[in-house]
Amino acid sequence: MTDSTKTAEIIGSVGKVIEEQKEYLTELDRPIGDSDHGINMARGFAAVEKKLPTVAGKDIGTILKTVGMTIVSTVGGASGPLYGTAYMKAGAAAAGKTEIGMEDFLKMLGDAIDGVKMRGHSDVEEATMLDAMVPSLNAMKEAFAAGKTTKEILDAGVKAAWAGAEHTKGLVATKGRASYVGERGLGHQDPGATSYAYTLQAIASNYC
Repeated sequence: MTDSTKTAEIIGSVGKVIEEQKEYLTELDRPIGDSDHGINMARGFAAVEKKLPTVAGKDIGTILKTVGMTIVSTVGGASGPLYGTAYMKAGAAAAGKTEIGMEDFLKMLGDAIDGVKMRGHSDVEEATMLDAMVPSLNAMKEAFAAGKTTKEILDAGVKAAWAGAEHTKGLVATKGRASYVGERGLGHQDPGATSYAYTLQAIASNYC
């Protein structure tokens, strides 16, 4: 189980890893995007860090919705609306909850994915963050159904997320800024899929 205090700590750890990897994420964005994914995401999570004290003691849904709204208002490009929507949808799924278990977490991630699909008019195999999100959820659902431990479930998700991010190198983007470069984007890893893999890795490292 994870409570509201732990959720805020996990969000802080996500922000820390995004800050640590912002140059790498921006480098990934250079050949296929606006060369700003890491910088924008780091700016968004710096704003989130300032907001977290205002939701101390609130339910998990409120915390995540606040994160989402902050990201939407501070992160430019496609990343702000997509990541913001993901956090807000996850927050809606956790509305009123002060504790969540793995089943809740998987439901929240599923709703987040649905939100990203809707907001981006996208799906898997289009070289977007969904190519890391969807496989990670499927892997975690499978591990959960098999009765694995929380750590094993999250580790399976992280492994699948990184494999999905790597997979985007072989895809031609049909959505977002990367779609403008067409087949010239082949061989380049999607920065959104990569930042999601880092996000899930941070969650896994701090969840238990």
